[in-house]
Amino acid sequence: MTITRLLSILIRTVLTIAVLSGPAGLAVAASPAEGFLPALNDLVKVDGVLTLLGEKVLLEVPQVRERFEKELLLAAWDRPQALLWLKRSTRFMPFVEAQLNGRRMPADFRFLAVAESALRPHVGSPKGALGFWQLLPETARRYGLVVDGRFDERRNVTFSTRAALDYLQELHERLGSWTLAAAAYNMGEEGLEAEMLEQNSADFYTLYLPLETQRFIFRILAAKLIITDPERFGFHLSESDYYAPIQSVGILIDAFEEVPLALIAAAAGTRFKTIKDLNPEIRGHYLAPGSRVVEIPPAGQKGFTQRYMDLLEDHRKDRQQRIYVVQKGDNLTAIAAKFNVPLAALLIWNRIDLKRALQPGDRLVIHNRSLPRSNP
Repeated sequence: MTITRLLSILIRTVLTIAVLSGPAGLAVAASPAEGFLPALNDLVKVDGVLTLLGEKVLLEVPQVRERFEKELLLAAWDRPQALLWLKRSTRFMPFVEAQLNGRRMPADFRFLAVAESALRPHVGSPKGALGFWQLLPETARRYGLVVDGRFDERRNVTFSTRAALDYLQELHERLGSWTLAAAAYNMGEEGLEAEMLEQNSADFYTLYLPLETQRFIFRILAAKLIITDPERFGFHLSESDYYAPIQSVGILIDAFEEVPLALIAAAAGTRFKTIKDLNPEIRGHYLAPGSRVVEIPPAGQKGFTQRYMDLLEDHRKDRQQRIYVVQKGDNLTAIAAKFNVPLAALLIWNRIDLKRALQPGDRLVIHNRSLPRSNP
């Protein structure tokens, strides 16, 4: 027996003991409600016809069943990840499901976002895909999303869901199958059509496709089975275990110049982090000029506009008093040291492009601020 095999057995044994252990580390009998893990072979047993995206999964084909069982077992055994799927599902899926219902699209597409991003707004891929639906920049722009240095709307679940569903509907019209549409979403429609032409097949389950795409469809199916029937897979959650939907209200802001997000947060009676979390598509520390709806906590809606205008006026006056004109021989490090501020703060306050050399006569905003102190 190899060392790798021995380690694998040891890890599985330790995990099983951990699940079945009491508070003092002593093994105890566990009821299903206490986290008992079902037999792995039972997890892959399917009664009746299994469907995905309203289309039959060909489990009677041995190779299809094997691929399905592999992805389901891998997903179910990665228990921390599967648990996070479940917890996040109540935060985002009601909105996605409503969008699907409104378009009369298969409800199973909500699990595609789980397979793509595990419902995380900032996750990216080496190929440049980003966000809940892992859209590439060119695809996102084609379906109306803004992707530039100031905004990346792929991170916003509302905007990106509409773009992703537009894309999937177009793929369905082009290919005639929701399963093929999902496969094309993963590998690209032209690549899929080339394989369909070469292999003379319009059935996903009989096509030989890139391994990532072959696995992708079954990852969606695994997410569906786990999320729709968590108890079967040993997850016993109460209502309070799930993450609550994020509450916010949209406020239209007409910005004639860059506005610090910290100022918007102050007007809303909240923190910078909250504004960033509610508006993940906004890049950096400033809202770009123009009209844009910004999400804020509901408690900050009343009186927001007046507070915002007052704070904006104070910000403009303060900024005029904090201008430093760059002198010959200056550099950013020396200027930061001169005014006792972090170099990174200078970069944030002035949106400095490090590729551009500092020139005499340049005007820098330097705020007279002290670091906040924690209260342990």
